[in-house]
Amino acid sequence: MSNTLQRVFPLHAFDALIRHGYHPVLARVYAARGIEDAAQLEVDWPRLIPFDRLKNVSLMARFLAEAILARKRLLIVADYDSDGATACAVGIRALRQFGAVVDYLVPNRFEYGYGLTPEIVRLAARTEATAATATSSASRPDILITVDNGIASVEGVAEAHRHGMQVLVTDHHLPGDELPDADIIVNPNQPGCDFPSKHLAGVGVIFYLVLALRAELRARGAFSTAWKEPNLASLLDLVALGTVADVVKLDDNNRLLVHQGLQRIRKGRGCAGINALLQVARRDFRQVSAYELGFMIGPRLNAAGRLDDMSLGIECLITDDESRASQIALQLDALNRKRQEIEAAMQDSALILLENILSAPHAQNGQHAAVKESDASSLSLFDPAWHQGVIGILASRIKDKFHRPVIAFARGGDGELKGSGRSIPGFHLRDALDLVSKRHPGLLLKFGGHAAAAGLTIRSCDFEKFCDAFEQTVRSLLGSAGLKRIIETDGDLEESDMNLELARHLAEQVWGQGFAQPTFSTRFTVEDQRVVGQRHLKLKLRKQEAEIRAYGPEKSARLNVLYDAILFAHAVPLPGVIDATYRVHVNEYNGNATLQFILEHWVAVDA
Repeated sequence: MSNTLQRVFPLHAFDALIRHGYHPVLARVYAARGIEDAAQLEVDWPRLIPFDRLKNVSLMARFLAEAILARKRLLIVADYDSDGATACAVGIRALRQFGAVVDYLVPNRFEYGYGLTPEIVRLAARTEATAATATSSASRPDILITVDNGIASVEGVAEAHRHGMQVLVTDHHLPGDELPDADIIVNPNQPGCDFPSKHLAGVGVIFYLVLALRAELRARGAFSTAWKEPNLASLLDLVALGTVADVVKLDDNNRLLVHQGLQRIRKGRGCAGINALLQVARRDFRQVSAYELGFMIGPRLNAAGRLDDMSLGIECLITDDESRASQIALQLDALNRKRQEIEAAMQDSALILLENILSAPHAQNGQHAAVKESDASSLSLFDPAWHQGVIGILASRIKDKFHRPVIAFARGGDGELKGSGRSIPGFHLRDALDLVSKRHPGLLLKFGGHAAAAGLTIRSCDFEKFCDAFEQTVRSLLGSAGLKRIIETDGDLEESDMNLELARHLAEQVWGQGFAQPTFSTRFTVEDQRVVGQRHLKLKLRKQEAEIRAYGPEKSARLNVLYDAILFAHAVPLPGVIDATYRVHVNEYNGNATLQFILEHWVAVDA
């Protein structure tokens, strides 16, 4: 079931934007997304929240400045997704420009799991192992720096201290009941931090740290004509990529970071790795948007961590050698195609699982599911053949199809299952898992994450117990009303607003998580349709005659206007009249720009 709902907006915000000169359509779009002041839409560098608002960041900068001057050995311990890879690349690039002795280590998800674990610490402490796993450290590190992880690494930090290593934690994930005993923690979500943007990605946190470190070194007079002060704006392409790919909320501050990063890429100033990844994705760097970062570059980078070793992705992002970047980008592209094949097979098996064996919470041929989809508030799935690196994407696909919180499991080691979950709007997945752990002590061996995504580990023998516990928790928190899919739109468009100018204005803005790309809803007559590319519908649409005439004689003269539209991944003909939800899009082809509607949802209208 789904409902189409027009976004509401406060009239005072709408009026304020109108007074500032915004077009009425743009004013209502922005007001519906929490913009009350035109200044919130400014994306100039001076509006960035100052780094000293971030708790402990200046303290950590002083610590690192001393370490750099003392020639201490630093080791960045990264996460194996796009946020972790870009955060690592920002750290490596900046610290080396500051003269630090620094290398990195990224855990292989299949051997060591997530974060700064005791096993990773012991690996870091062994010189030969570190060199084989990441880059060529000459001896064991003095200081470990986590990026995009560490806030839950209580045991890992304790192990590092036992090995005589200091630990600096930079993270953005929500903390648990116990914080690690790290030397310093920088995390906007830690207790006592009043940083206004709680939605910084891991790459955003490390970027703020290197801003603070540059200020500290500048205050110490470290820079001179012989040692030029680095331009940290050169790192913003990486910050933009990690922020978009990690699907964090695009609040005012994050939109500024992403906008600045996109501007660098569009001007040809992106790093060699991002440019190479755009090339293999056949995308023009001059027209790159958040879409390309999230759906073209991010997945290729993530493929390394899902199927192989994220050090391959990090190497792509830290090299300045264009030839090497191109070679690695081709490898990442091949890994991504392999990931897509694995994902498609897993999705097929998951749908068969849901169709055939959801009648009872029992195993069949090693496959498991908890309850019938029609009765369930959640879906928990496991197949021993599923690939651990792809279960997160599988969970996302199943979530989109059935509009329920989904957790997909794959085999781990030592009788364990590794789970990756995705949630629907209005349901905080990490908080739900926290409640499960409190109601059923010992059931979750470990867990962590965000509102929309989380990971966990359970014992294989506890799968069905977890299914029941998670289902009960989801039911108690969500209720049946929360399972109704809501399709939000920004209302109808008058014909006078259906133009290329509006499409261009919207294309200039950064859209994404928490700042949804505008969609509009209109009743159309389908005048022509044909299949293109064997699986997409190319359409000619006319705004419904009755609705146009309701505007008056002047606008009814536009009855002959036909609009190009496309409906992706749908080859079945549409009925003659539809209520459509769509995006306005600038279609660039052979050097020409035309208006095109991209249909996202439609329902038939009875004649």
